[in-house]
Amino acid sequence: MPKGERQKAGYILLVVIIASFFAFALDFPSYWNKSASYLNQKYEVSIPNFKNIPFSLGLDLQGGTHLVYVADMSNVPKEEQKDALNGMRDVIERRVNLFGVAEPVVQTSQVAGEYRIIVELAGIKDVSAAIKMIGDTPYLEFKTERPKEEKDKILKAQEAGERLTEDPYYVSTPLNGKFLENSELTFDQNTYVPVVNLYFNEEGAGLFESLTSENVGKTVAIYLDGVPISNPVVNEAISGGRAVITGDFSVEEAKQLVGRLKSGALPVPMKLVSQQTVEASLGKEDLSKSLTAGIWAFLLIGIFMILWYRIPGIIAVFSLLMYAVLLLAIFKLLPVTLTLAGIAGFILSMGMAIDANILIFARMKEEFKTGKSFSLVIDDSFKRAWPSIRDSNTSTLITCVILYLFTTSVIKGFALTLFLGVVVSMFSAVFITRMMLKIFSGLKLERGKFLWYK
Repeated sequence: MPKGERQKAGYILLVVIIASFFAFALDFPSYWNKSASYLNQKYEVSIPNFKNIPFSLGLDLQGGTHLVYVADMSNVPKEEQKDALNGMRDVIERRVNLFGVAEPVVQTSQVAGEYRIIVELAGIKDVSAAIKMIGDTPYLEFKTERPKEEKDKILKAQEAGERLTEDPYYVSTPLNGKFLENSELTFDQNTYVPVVNLYFNEEGAGLFESLTSENVGKTVAIYLDGVPISNPVVNEAISGGRAVITGDFSVEEAKQLVGRLKSGALPVPMKLVSQQTVEASLGKEDLSKSLTAGIWAFLLIGIFMILWYRIPGIIAVFSLLMYAVLLLAIFKLLPVTLTLAGIAGFILSMGMAIDANILIFARMKEEFKTGKSFSLVIDDSFKRAWPSIRDSNTSTLITCVILYLFTTSVIKGFALTLFLGVVVSMFSAVFITRMMLKIFSGLKLERGKFLWYK
């Protein structure tokens, strides 16, 4: 191999080593900061400290808040209840994601005829803060006047202590918050009081036009969370899918209402029935055990590679070290939420990283036996091992994408860490290992066949 090409490989490798060094300082800033403080005091220099960015841990490793909501499906046709429940889950997920909670778990279930939404928020120990985070999610609905005969009948029954849960004045309609497309705050041009404009989707616009055309001269009440906030008189049929909410609220209250409606109005009302703070299911001790298992896995892999492949094995260990610190830095910078499943994905990707090296080194043994020069052995080994590395890793990446798109959040964590690990492992095996091997080209060590193969 020409000397210039070996030098080029050395420069590239030096850049990777420097990047790995800073990645290690980002992963474990205490080591850098202690050394920097010592040098600053002894030599009166100003070496900056690394900011301590913690790893993002999931609910199973750091605990958090567990909330259970029950959906009121009493006014929803049975065939639409499943869609309504999924709609509630999507709305809550959007609300939680707005606040950047690490890997929230939002699940649906049916228990004893009740439709439930289970919300788990990692790192949130204050239950009241968690409830505020989700917000008093607005349930928006439009109601029309109840016929006078029915109203009088219900009022009379309520005087006798019966039918107390029924609204004697208004009856529900199919038009509710699930048809809402957008909302915005404006001000009345005459009174300058804040009003909230509602914009419905195409289906909602049709329902609203039908509703207003059938109730000209009557009032149509707008209810929010079961409370009437506006009951305007309909003068004519309204087309275009735009409605206006006016009420006795301040500008700040109107802004809050618009924000809540924009993030999603629930298709059905819900009630909080359970709230609790949960401790980490694994805790610090079990987290330490998981990390210890990862360290032992690295050591055993390294010992095997050095004993079996000699110098290539040593190169693989250095490549694996750089792979690990670079991947952990990526986990911090994205950030990736680490659950126990995510740590398992990281450890598994470590095995796949070394698998690519094994394919290359096994091919090198065969190429050495043909009597080729060292530089030609390196080039041919990587060229012939690459299709196997590419195909095996591509199939794993496809599996990771499927797991991430179609499974729950815990499995998503595993899929994401494994995906990133496989991508970085391909870089470390195909690029870093190759640069390190090229450095030995032209040196006396390349002639020691026992150092390279049996």
